[in-house]
Amino acid sequence: MNNHFTVTIHDDNGVKQFNVHRFVKKALLYASVFVLSMVFIAMGTILYLNNSVEAIELKRDGVLQAYKEIKATNLILEKSMQLTNDSLDKKKKELIELSDSLSEIEVLIGLKPMAESSIEERVSATKIDSQQRAVLMKLIPNGSPIEYHGITSRYGYRTHPTLNKREFHRGSDMKAAMNTAVYAPADAIVEWSGFHKRSGFGRLIILEHSYGFKTYYGHLNKTVVKSGVFVKKGTLIGYTGNTGMSNGPHLHYEIRFIHRNVNPFWFIKWTQKNYDEIFQKEKKIPWQSLLMATAHLRIQATQTQQLSQPEQKSKEK
Repeated sequence: MNNHFTVTIHDDNGVKQFNVHRFVKKALLYASVFVLSMVFIAMGTILYLNNSVEAIELKRDGVLQAYKEIKATNLILEKSMQLTNDSLDKKKKELIELSDSLSEIEVLIGLKPMAESSIEERVSATKIDSQQRAVLMKLIPNGSPIEYHGITSRYGYRTHPTLNKREFHRGSDMKAAMNTAVYAPADAIVEWSGFHKRSGFGRLIILEHSYGFKTYYGHLNKTVVKSGVFVKKGTLIGYTGNTGMSNGPHLHYEIRFIHRNVNPFWFIKWTQKNYDEIFQKEKKIPWQSLLMATAHLRIQATQTQQLSQPEQKSKEK
């Protein structure tokens, strides 16, 4: 049995022959098949991996795009949350300021703090109370009818400066130079305006206010309103003087409630800041029934006419 085969190689130098054993031939054949198989397997693997890499890159690009979109969305959400937080902080500060301002108003108008009450409930209570106070301050005499410089003769018993005898002084003589402007301390109708010889007040104005109140302004030099006309709080009604039984320029100011004299001093000093004080100082007036009678009345703040600028400056002093 021939176990060899001959390999002939032709080149420029001639012909060369090599005898190769058949086993080596088979080995080379198997080796060639193995190498070719490995090459095909490697190529297939490379193609598969290449496709896989492309798919992964596509997924990666998708993930990166989604990440960028999520990041942009997060930035928008963060800005929105920051704006919301800033708005909440601003509202919180405004509520704190509102609560502090409301507390000041409650103290100003004499409301006791309402435990565990909401801002809305407190505002409602304050609004109702302040509206009723506005009614009283518009309809009932309060504040000084002239620029306040003090009282020269108080309400009560005294020696009359011209009659020189002891008698009851029914009003307050307010210090004032000649021709000082006099203003209505509340809405009223003019009951009398002119010279009043019998009373000794000289030129006199009598204002009839709501709920039984009247005010008297004596020793005037000039009156600028006529009897029967209506006047608003803060309206100029006359000028101080020295007419009648008077020993010098001043304003005789009286307040009467149902024909009974009351001390004008407490009404002159009556303001929103000491709103409750008059209820303790002046006992001749049934305040509780008056408050009940005015509880349903409402006056817009813009309708409330203020006193004159000189008086406001005087009150600030």
